[in-house]
Amino acid sequence: MLFGISLTTLLNACSPVSVLNTLTSKNTFVKTVDIAYGDDPRQRLDVYVPASHPKEAPVVVFFYGGSWQTGKRSDYLFVGEALATKGIITVIADYRLAPQVTYPDFLTDCAGAVAWTFKNIASYGGNTGKIFVAGHSAGGYNAAMLAFDPRWLLPYGLAPDRFAGLIGLAAPVNFLPVTDEDIKPIFHFPDTPEDSMPINHVTGHEPPTLLIAAQNDRFVYPERNTETLAAKMRAAGDDVTVKIYDRVTHVTLIGAMAGPLRGLAPVLDDWSSFVLTH
Repeated sequence: MLFGISLTTLLNACSPVSVLNTLTSKNTFVKTVDIAYGDDPRQRLDVYVPASHPKEAPVVVFFYGGSWQTGKRSDYLFVGEALATKGIITVIADYRLAPQVTYPDFLTDCAGAVAWTFKNIASYGGNTGKIFVAGHSAGGYNAAMLAFDPRWLLPYGLAPDRFAGLIGLAAPVNFLPVTDEDIKPIFHFPDTPEDSMPINHVTGHEPPTLLIAAQNDRFVYPERNTETLAAKMRAAGDDVTVKIYDRVTHVTLIGAMAGPLRGLAPVLDDWSSFVLTH
């Protein structure tokens, strides 16, 4: 209990991700940084390979959140480390953000990172037949769009059915009409296209999907997003699993991947189990 109180105090006083990364082991993975998948400085990615150097390991391409306006891949070292402890290779990619770009440019970036992964990850020990796409918050939206809508991977000769699965954490998939003033210009409100929503691309041919949410999320409401998407996917015959936890928030949902916070919710166990069994 004393450790929990001191950690909470520390998180409140400092940058939460910097604290989590400082407390994260660096001995469980080998990290290759600053790999270009495009010409823009934001089109870079890092690869985390389990220190055990697994052969034909499953791969997760992870996109972080930040309302399509903030974020950097180095903040999510704790995610790469967590998955490495389960024998999973992780690719964490930056992508261009507003105001530099608006919808759909960040999706073309994410597609580029995925295409790089399919082309190159075997040289890191990854199995190109077991590549999953994942994301938290805005990154979960990005991941879902790549997994559901074939437009983004088509220029690379790829299709959503190449994914072994999708993992969406607190993913906003159903937010029309846009009401957040900061998000409106990013999605061209009031002319936001209907096909910008992942939920509008469910056909019954989606890859196996794990949707994770926080019951107490006040940024991305699980009822409107996670549960509504899951219901539509089930009705279409898709393979979808839902996990909703009651001891985490929008932010601590992804934070629970880090060692010091794993007691809040079994995010790592559920995520890795999904990857290792599909």
